[in-house]
Amino acid sequence: IESLAATLDAKDEYTKGHSSRVAKYSKLIAIEYGLSEKEVEELFNVALLHDIGKIAVPDTILNKPGKLTDEEFNIVKKHTVKGAKILSNMNAFKTASDVARHHHERFDGRGYPDGLSGTDIPLFSRIIAVADSFDAMSSSRVYRPRLDEEIIKSEFIKNSGTQFDPDIVKIFLKLWDEGKIYDSIDVK
Repeated sequence: IESLAATLDAKDEYTKGHSSRVAKYSKLIAIEYGLSEKEVEELFNVALLHDIGKIAVPDTILNKPGKLTDEEFNIVKKHTVKGAKILSNMNAFKTASDVARHHHERFDGRGYPDGLSGTDIPLFSRIIAVADSFDAMSSSRVYRPRLDEEIIKSEFIKNSGTQFDPDIVKIFLKLWDEGKIYDSIDVK
């Protein structure tokens, strides 16, 4: 699993370590949420693979320094379905395919690829959505520098209940305020 995640991270210098960080943040959230040890371990492992479908996205799009065109963004969005297909036969972790498919769904139903909303979105996907977004905002990308911490916090507060599950946001912000998020990993 870690080798597959490292393969994906190697495609893009700006997202190196992204899968590992998302898995660690997801694990912290899951523990605080009260998931069992077995569920926490499974979530950690499937979080490592949440973006595996990006293997099918051309490097010219993944590494584009400017804003994506609508056509390019539609190609990127397909990584969720492609990832689900890649992981569909992974018997060790039945939830891997669902996580890959649904980690860009929005709590208000305006996400992709299926427009799921609320608790129709699998719990693991709702947790990973918060962890994934935090890592994206707190890391420098080819198209923008790392965002300021106050801006990141305000984005979670503003999008709680629309983009993100409000219960997961509440847990994440509690962990952040307690210093556990940055203690879990060296974020750059």
